[in-house]
Amino acid sequence: MSDQIKHECGIAMIRLRKPLQYYIDKYNTPFYAANRLYVLMQKQLNRGQDGAGLANIKINTPPGTRYVSRYRSVESEAVTKIFQKINKKYKKAKKLGTEADLMNAEWIKENTAFSGEVWLGHLRYGTHGTNSIETCHPFLKQNNWRSRNLVMAGNFNMTNVEELFDILVNLGQHPKEKTDTVTVMEKIGHFLDEENQRIFDKYKDKFSNEEVTEVIEQELDVARILRRSCRDFDGGYAMAGLIGNGAGFVVRDPIGIRPAYYYADDEIVVVASEKPPIKTAFNIDYKQIKEIQPGNALIFNKDGSYGEFEIIPPKEKKSCSFERIYFSRGTDPDIYKERKNLGRALVPQILKSIDFDLKNTVFSYIPNTAEIAYYGMIEGLEDYLSEKRKEILIEGKPHLDDLEELLNFRPRVEKLVTKDVKLRTFITNDSDRDVMVSNVYDTTYEVIRSGIDTIVLIDDSIVRGTTIEKSVLTTLDKLKPKRIIIVSSAPQIRFPDCYGIDMSMMKDFIAFRAAVELINDRGGMDDLLQRVYKKCIDEPNGQENFVKEIYEPFTDQEVSDKIAKIVTSEKIEAEVHVIYQTVQNLHLSCPAHTGDWYFTGDFPTDGGIRVVKKAFVNYMEGKEVRAY
Repeated sequence: MSDQIKHECGIAMIRLRKPLQYYIDKYNTPFYAANRLYVLMQKQLNRGQDGAGLANIKINTPPGTRYVSRYRSVESEAVTKIFQKINKKYKKAKKLGTEADLMNAEWIKENTAFSGEVWLGHLRYGTHGTNSIETCHPFLKQNNWRSRNLVMAGNFNMTNVEELFDILVNLGQHPKEKTDTVTVMEKIGHFLDEENQRIFDKYKDKFSNEEVTEVIEQELDVARILRRSCRDFDGGYAMAGLIGNGAGFVVRDPIGIRPAYYYADDEIVVVASEKPPIKTAFNIDYKQIKEIQPGNALIFNKDGSYGEFEIIPPKEKKSCSFERIYFSRGTDPDIYKERKNLGRALVPQILKSIDFDLKNTVFSYIPNTAEIAYYGMIEGLEDYLSEKRKEILIEGKPHLDDLEELLNFRPRVEKLVTKDVKLRTFITNDSDRDVMVSNVYDTTYEVIRSGIDTIVLIDDSIVRGTTIEKSVLTTLDKLKPKRIIIVSSAPQIRFPDCYGIDMSMMKDFIAFRAAVELINDRGGMDDLLQRVYKKCIDEPNGQENFVKEIYEPFTDQEVSDKIAKIVTSEKIEAEVHVIYQTVQNLHLSCPAHTGDWYFTGDFPTDGGIRVVKKAFVNYMEGKEVRAY
């Protein structure tokens, strides 16, 4: 993606279902789970590089011993730094014990931190706020009762934080922050406490307090806790939690916006935000990896039993299509196929834009996430040429020389754009900074015929257009092409996302800026923005997205043409065009992941509609703040 955007986040969870000694004996190491979790987290670095965290729980430790361990880091290469610290703990244990001790589960648990049976890792992309240790997951809610301890991490954004905060206040709490992470953890923590109290009251006259504690840990109804906690949530979420007794869960929103997958056998239960890390860490077939269904929670108990339970009645599934276009790893076979389909679907628009002149067109891509869509585009062009050859051979009798040229002709493909190592701008002068930005990309020279060739360059999406304008076009124009056609495998991004992606302000979207310019260009539309603004002010909680009206007077092509003009500076000599994927082709390419609110404005929750209206109001009032 040329425009860097962020999103929350990545989760990795492992629950050992057998005693630790089993894994030491079978795999000849006491660190089986730690090694697997390291792979799970490293293979999800694409999901979060602002920080990382890890928590571990030991089951059935005696009173007076530490059973919850946690490390978090916001350093560069945070995952590696965390596991280096854990490794120091292991090396220290080696100095204390014998070789036999190091292969004894009881001794390892007693003498080494991060040697428990339950693991939770998190990778953070910060969509707002400071990047500090305090903002890194997992979060920890502590208590002297084991079954009241709660560790939480997640990939989520809530659109109704104010409402959730008020609910906590009405419950009698005094939350320390008004953030979705804190409010979610405190709400689940509240009902965890109530569940503990319910079971205690049930058995307090039958057993001693010490005996009741054990009964609580065995009978804790995690599904009941989550059903009471999640009913007020509005947002996209995959939330993972560990309870101090060794139970845990991953719960998913009822629309399935944020992803979560799991694998389980008689040895382990493992959860991650994507399938490829599970495949790599445990060397299993993709068909063995299951998706946690929308509205469901995967729950494991203290005894290691597990199951998937409905927490909130599921709604129409609207999984985030941006996961398929950009965020998730393309090594997932389904995502790989979908990205190729996205590239292939653009071929008719591309052929029309180049007047079907393949001889004088060179195809390339913006590395690295657009590469798979590029392959699909080239395959689509090859299919087009194959059909044309059939037509010519059937309908006519080409000359021998023409026949040889016809059979050998292939689309011209070149790697024209290379992303250099990140250039750091130490100079504060704006004009010098623009020069630095323009050199983020480099190009391959002497492959474009000056004034003759058209360049078609595919990107996976165009959000702000800043890098296209200041770097990509400047770089390609040095090659002196006749035309430059920028192709986006995603549709026009017109609306903010509020379920986990860092796209929150209307002014950031080049499609929105294009629509505003079109309104200003066209006579008789001067009051359109004000009319939409008034509707949003008058009905902030209504279920209609009035901001759609900004785009209604214009065709997709008109918006694309205006975008091309916005990104083309006076210094660019080549003719510039922009092509976007259609929403229809997006859904045909990714049929199981139809979340498209950032393209269409069709938000799947009431909170999403409130957010887009607030974002537009902020724009009209000149407020450069998040709308949620």
